[in-house]
Amino acid sequence: MRLIASLLVAWALCALPAQGQSTADTSRIVTVGGSVTEIVYALGTGDQVVGVDASSVYPEAATEKPSVGYFRQLPAEGVLSLNPSLVLALEGTGPPTVLDQLRSAGVRTEVITDAPTVASAEQKIRTIAELLGRTAQGDTLVQQMKRDLAEARALRQEATSAPRVLFIYARGSGSMNVAGRGTTAEAMIELAGARNAITGFEGFKPMTAEAVVSAAPDVLLLLTRGLDSVGGVDGLVDQPGIALTPAGENRRIVAMDDLLMLGFGPRLGTAVKELTVKLHPELETASAAATQ
Repeated sequence: MRLIASLLVAWALCALPAQGQSTADTSRIVTVGGSVTEIVYALGTGDQVVGVDASSVYPEAATEKPSVGYFRQLPAEGVLSLNPSLVLALEGTGPPTVLDQLRSAGVRTEVITDAPTVASAEQKIRTIAELLGRTAQGDTLVQQMKRDLAEARALRQEATSAPRVLFIYARGSGSMNVAGRGTTAEAMIELAGARNAITGFEGFKPMTAEAVVSAAPDVLLLLTRGLDSVGGVDGLVDQPGIALTPAGENRRIVAMDDLLMLGFGPRLGTAVKELTVKLHPELETASAAATQ
């Protein structure tokens, strides 16, 4: 009996997955959410991705995959048509009934926590790495991100300015919102050693001329596609109230790639470094001089 018991214990131990490995079938992955897709590719498992959502614009290889729609309005049918073995969905993916439909169809669906903090970005990488059995690669990504963030902190210490920054989310001149407290944009502004020009409300609100003028921003910050949608710098300055701000008068307008700026993924440290230089004129001058 003791021999049989020992054999059963040994069999059970052998059946357990090795530490750091996932029991999920990752042969056919659908990634939902730009930062989730970016992490999956950065971990070296992009070849297992069979579908992505519309916000998955990096890396370029991801844009060649079938699209399942936008992550906040995800159609279950489109996801299921790809016969996925695993769906990795960024927090906020919805509507909630869609996730229930996927699980009811027998598809393992994991929701990845997302918040605009360094700690959350690190946890996002580690969670996905563990699910894909890539913990070592996840550790490497996190360590690189920490090194980049340390370089960004060193840059901030060299800065002598503390500009007031107004983030404008634009999708054409008829659809422009400004970022208040608790937003991803505010988190990035603060990581870059600047101050959010809007403190009177949380989240996003429609941009008005009065709000822009009273905010008195030194810098206007937009996403690249957003700035393009309003006609570039000239088109933005023509918007109501913009020309009456220090930023508009001095044409201090900064644009960054959408996912790089707001993704809080593996390139977070790179994004903070880039934004830090762009928001502080003295750092831009020093950087330009160093490259000459």
